Amino acid sequence: MDEHARDKVTSVTSPRYYPSVQCLLPADREEAARLDAQHLIIVQAFENWLSLAPLKLVAGDKVQQEAVRLFSHTHNTGSYYLIKGIWALEFSAENDTNGVKVDIECIGLSSKQFPPTGTYTSKIHFSVHSIISLPLSWTNTFAYAHQRLIVLALNDSLWRQAIAELYRVLQPGGYLELVEFKTKRFHCGVGPSFNKLWSLVDDLFVEKGIIQGVLTYLCPLLGEMGFVNVRCQVRDVPVGGRQCVFQSGAGYTGEKWGEGWMGVKVPVVKGGGYGVVNMKEEFDVLLGPSAAIQVWWEVYTGIHEFI
Repeated sequence: MDEHARDKVTSVTSPRYYPSVQCLLPADREEAARLDAQHLIIVQAFENWLSLAPLKLVAGDKVQQEAVRLFSHTHNTGSYYLIKGIWALEFSAENDTNGVKVDIECIGLSSKQFPPTGTYTSKIHFSVHSIISLPLSWTNTFAYAHQRLIVLALNDSLWRQAIAELYRVLQPGGYLELVEFKTKRFHCGVGPSFNKLWSLVDDLFVEKGIIQGVLTYLCPLLGEMGFVNVRCQVRDVPVGGRQCVFQSGAGYTGEKWGEGWMGVKVPVVKGGGYGVVNMKEEFDVLLGPSAAIQVWWEVYTGIHEFI
C-alpha cells in the first residue's frame, strides 16, 4: 500500500481526516483547535520567539513553510474562522513590523485546509505539495525554511526524502529550522492507565517506523544530507493539572494532553489495539483516567529546535 495514500477508513470511530496512512494524527477542525493552543505553548517555551535562526532577511526574500498541520482560530464579527499557517501569519506580521516584506510559501496535502482567498496577505501563498516532493522550480529559491511537528508522519525513508528536498530548495547559505517533539517515553510515572497507553503507543510507533529519538537522529542526518553548523536547543514543557500549568506559565493541562492522544485512536484501533484495547470504546476508557488527572503530577515532553 502507498504509505502516502489517504486513509479513507473512518468507520472505527467518529469521522476524522487523515491525509496519509503514515500520519498518526488527523488534519481536521477538532485537531485545529488543539494545534492552535499548542502553537502558543511552543512559542512560550522558546521565550516568545517564532524563530531561533540568526536570520537577516531582506525585502523580497522567500520563506518556505510546510503548513499541513498548522492552524489558528481568529475572531471576526463574533464567528470563528479556520486559518491555516498560524506560524506563517505571525512571522509575516512580525517582519512587516520590522519593515521587511517577505514572500512565504505554505504547502499542504489538501487545499481543503487552506484559508479562503483574501483572508491573508498577498505575500503568503498556499499550494498543494508534499514535503517529500517539492516543485523542481523551487530549487535554490528560499532563504529560510521552517518545518514543524511532522515526526508522527515520517519514517526514516520519508525523513531522508524530506530533508533532501528542503536542502534542494534552500539557497546556498540558507537556514532550515525544524521543531519537533521527543516521542520517547516521557519523564513520568503516573499510574497503570498511562503505562498501558504508552505501551500501545510504543508498538504503534515501531509498526509505523516513527523515529523516537529525534535528537540523536536528526542532528547526524542533517549533517549527512549536507547541512552545516547544526545546532539543537531543547525546552521542557510541563504536562499536568491546571495549577501546575498555571504556575509554570506554559504547558498542557491533563485534558489538552488527552485530546492530543485521542487523535491516534483510529490508527490504534485499525492496528488491532496492540494487545491493550480491542475497540474504540476501550481506548476511550483507557484514555479517560490519563486525560482527567488534575493533581500535581508532571510529565516533561522535550521540544527540540534544530537549526
